[in-house]
Amino acid sequence: MPELNFGSLSPPIEAILFDKDGTLLDFTAMWGFWTVCVMENFRERLVARGLRFAKDEIPHIWGTFHDEQGGMIGYDVRGPLAMGTMEEVRAVLTWHGYRAGLSWAEAKVNVNECFLQAEYAISKERPVRPLPGVRMFLELCRNHGMKMGVVTADETDSALRHLEWMGIDSFFTVVVGTDQVKRGKPFPDMLLLACEHLGIPVARSMVIGDTDGDMEMARSAGAAWKVAVGSPEHIQLADLTVRSFHELLEVGVSR
Repeated sequence: MPELNFGSLSPPIEAILFDKDGTLLDFTAMWGFWTVCVMENFRERLVARGLRFAKDEIPHIWGTFHDEQGGMIGYDVRGPLAMGTMEEVRAVLTWHGYRAGLSWAEAKVNVNECFLQAEYAISKERPVRPLPGVRMFLELCRNHGMKMGVVTADETDSALRHLEWMGIDSFFTVVVGTDQVKRGKPFPDMLLLACEHLGIPVARSMVIGDTDGDMEMARSAGAAWKVAVGSPEHIQLADLTVRSFHELLEVGVSR
């Protein structure tokens, strides 16, 4: 069984705060399903009004990559879907509806209806799964007595559902969504609030995420460690970058 050498870190770590999407949760499986639901619905609504919404525009709206059939196969970790709040994502699509010829009010109504239908489809299908190695890492952290929480650009109720569907909700003492603070990532507010709820100084916390937005949140809040799970070429601000939780387990968090 792998070991986690938290004791070797300086300063010592009392809590780990995780991003959710792309860190704990397979981003493409979950948000790919959601994106296709929203975009197909939105496109059909515009076409029914005689308005143009070309499929080749879709990757440029939220920063997503698609196969020839239109399915989402990847995403830009620097883009709106990866780093934005749901309100920001909603606003981006509303703008494209306005550009296509809807009034701003019509665009807002249509986007809202598309989001509601996508949420309904997700609740039925539950296309949510943890990334490889996540459960083992969480179990080891719990065995070490580590406090754990989630800080996510998603809204809190949605985040709680996703964690429950993955069967990992019991690992976390606190879940802070963007709806609990005035400023989301990359600002420090969510991390500061999570550490306050956990009763620990932020300087004794580690943040694990998959974007530089997570890393900047950690830096600006004063977290002790910033660990990224993803491609090193896409993440510049981490103290340590690994490609997976399996690699993190091998490293042993012992720098």
